[in-house]
Parts: sequence; structure tokens; C-alpha cells
Amino acid sequence: MNARAKRLFEEAKKKNPDMKMPSEAAPAAELSEDDLALIKQGVGDKSSRPGGQGGGDGGSGDGPREQIGSVVTYFEAKGFGFLRPDDGGRDVFFHVSRLAEGDPTTLKPGTRLQYELGMDRTGKLAASSVRIAPPPAVVTPE
Repeated sequence: MNARAKRLFEEAKKKNPDMKMPSEAAPAAELSEDDLALIKQGVGDKSSRPGGQGGGDGGSGDGPREQIGSVVTYFEAKGFGFLRPDDGGRDVFFHVSRLAEGDPTTLKPGTRLQYELGMDRTGKLAASSVRIAPPPAVVTPE
């Protein structure tokens, strides 16, 4: 807790003397394998990007699961946007710097993307290893 927060707490405690000081440490929680994979991937991990350092997972199958979604909004001047996963759920933030394959000028609403879930530099959920999804295969009768 920083000095400003402590000062605000002390002022609030004058009005309500029964108020307790919030604990400094958050209670430890059990992390699932998916949580650990996201933490391991981290902000600075470039292993899943072409030419990145660190070697990647080598195709062992225990890496993050690739997902597909569509661009909802993209702010080209700022270089970020949001995509909506095909399997539902909350919209996911993505930054153009995480675009591993594809042309950033094609990032328009409705564009299909393949991505892995990771974290941004603040630790929030974000898309990483973003790629423009190939068009669906067309089956032609012979």
C-alpha cells in the first residue's frame, strides 16, 4: 500500500474506527496448469514468434492452445484492438506488435485471426502470436 492509500485509509478510519487495515499480501491461490502456462509465456516471451529467442516449445503439445476469433475493433493509429473468440467469452485485447504473420492493414472488423492467450505488459489477459487465419477450405465436387 502506498503512502497516499495509507493516508486515505487513516482519514476513513477516523469516520469509522472499526475499519481494519487491508492485508498487504493477497492469499495464495492454487494455480491450474493453464494459469501456469500463461504465466510462463509472460510478457517478454518471444519464443512463439518467428525468429524469436528461446526456442519455443518444439511442438511438444504442452504449449498454449491456439484459438480463433474475429476482430471487433482495431485502432490502426494506436496499433491495438479487440477480438471476439469464436467459442464465446469476453473480448480479448491484442496489440499489432504481437502480429506474427499477416499484414496489419488487413486488420478490419470481421477479419478472422488465430491467436494464443497470453498476458500484456500489465499482466492482463491478451492475445499473443496473432496470425491472420487462412480462408476456410472450399471442397469442390469432382
